[in-house]
Parts: sequence; C-alpha cells; structure tokens
Amino acid sequence: MQQEIDSFILHLATERGLSTNYQLLVTQVLTRFASWMQMKHKKGAVADVVTDDITDYLGMRKGDGIAASSLRIELVAIKIFFRWLAVRGLRKGDPAEPVLPPRVEARLPETLNEQDVGKLLESVQGHEPLDLRDRAMLELTYASGLRVSEVTGTKLENLNLDEGWIRVTGKGNKTRLIPVGQEARASVQRYLNSARPKLVKPKTQSWIFINRNGGKLTTARIWQIFRERAEQAGIDPDRVHPHLLRHSFATHLLGNGADLRVIQEMLGHADIATTQIYTHVDQNRLKDTHRRFHPRR
Repeated sequence: MQQEIDSFILHLATERGLSTNYQLLVTQVLTRFASWMQMKHKKGAVADVVTDDITDYLGMRKGDGIAASSLRIELVAIKIFFRWLAVRGLRKGDPAEPVLPPRVEARLPETLNEQDVGKLLESVQGHEPLDLRDRAMLELTYASGLRVSEVTGTKLENLNLDEGWIRVTGKGNKTRLIPVGQEARASVQRYLNSARPKLVKPKTQSWIFINRNGGKLTTARIWQIFRERAEQAGIDPDRVHPHLLRHSFATHLLGNGADLRVIQEMLGHADIATTQIYTHVDQNRLKDTHRRFHPRR
C-alpha cells in the first residue's frame, strides 16, 4: 500500500497544491492505517481493503481515546485516498464510501455567571486613560455580545451613544445593528470624553479602542487585557477571554427571557442552530417554570 500512498501524496502536492502540513497529516494517517492492516489482517494491498476493515480501524482508534473530531479527520484522509484510487482504476470500488463520519458532540460554551461578570467589570475602577479604556471595552463586549474582531474593527462613526446603537461588520462581511446598554453607554462615553483624547496621536485613525501609542488595538492585546483584568478581579485568568463575555451575553439574555431569534440577530449567527447551543444554560428557569405550573409538580 505504501507505493500508492506515496503517489497519492505526490498528487496532493503537485496537482492539488495542498500545504506541506496537510500532506504530512494525510501521510501519517494513511501510513498508520496501512501498518494496522498489515499487522491485524495481514493485508498489504489496497485491493484487499474492505469497508469493515475501515470501520474496525476507526473503532480501534476510538478505543485509543482519540476525539470524534480527530476521527473525522482520519476518515476524511482515508476517504479521499480510496476515492482517488477508484477514480484512477487502481482498485475496484471505493470501500470507504459507505463509512459514515463519527458524530461530534457540540461543546457547550463556557460562561461566567452574572455575579462574576459584575465582579469583573466593577473591578476596573481606575481613572487613568487605560483603566477607562479597558472598562469601556469590557462593558461594551458584554453589553453587545461583540466578537473580538468586532471590538478591534469598529470605528467611532459606527457608534451612536445617544440612540444606544453600534454598527458592526461581522463574519461574511455582514453588517448588523446591536443595542448598547445604559451602563456600557456611560462607560464608553467616559472613555471617549476623558481617556481617548489623551491616547490620540497625529496619525491615529477613528478606531474606537486604541493603544497607548494611538494605534489600533490588536486582538492578541485584547485577549491579554481581559486576562490581566480577570486576574486583578480574582477570577481565574485562564477562563476569561473576549468570547467568554460574548457567550455570557447570550446566556444571560436567554436566561432572562429574551427570544432566541432576537439573540441570533444580535450575535450575527446565520443559522438559528448555532444560537440554540445556548438553550442548555436555561435549565434553572425551565425547572422553576415546571415546578410552578405543572399540575403534578
């Protein structure tokens, strides 16, 4: 089988132009599969492989403890290899075609509870420009459920604090309007009035949040700021990142009765199924409703 694997990797490199890293990944998967076939079934030729061999191999890998997502990657490599062999007449039929990918369980998003979010926000009490900036950034991220790329990429002209809206451009270059809550509006206004003018330099552009040199904040720096502020608040910094506040925004809205479709719109999710992952967090409200209204509670 090794000769066909080598020819296939050459095809990926020369005809498909795929990256060296991807070629290496596929090589490792196929070589591991070929070795297992030889050791387990004493089969060394591609023509000998049947569908049950592939499912047995995946079962063995699952028994080794690898994640379903990694199993899917291995199966994709095996599928494209045998499809390539079949198309070129190097073997009869495609034994991998009937094999279904393992189901990957959706990972539930981690969140902060409302008390911890309040603790994080209220811990930034300084009046220095960077303190005011960081408090405004935290408040706005949580108030509007922004992605970190939206925090860095939004400009002053996209913000209307009088009416309480911010316009952001998210994934797929889609623009949406999101409400900005009262606390966040006040915090951002303090930053714009008292702090941002002190950070502005001659070449500063209209990004809302800027660094001490007047330049645009990078996403990496924002992640670092969130960790630093969490540590100061006595919250595990390894847990806290910009997307955690976005998850918490959605979770707390849902828990307080907001409609899922409205949350979808504010988050900028193209598919309601993406937003539905937040419904897991509403267990306490569901139990309370059941306890209050079910006739046999």
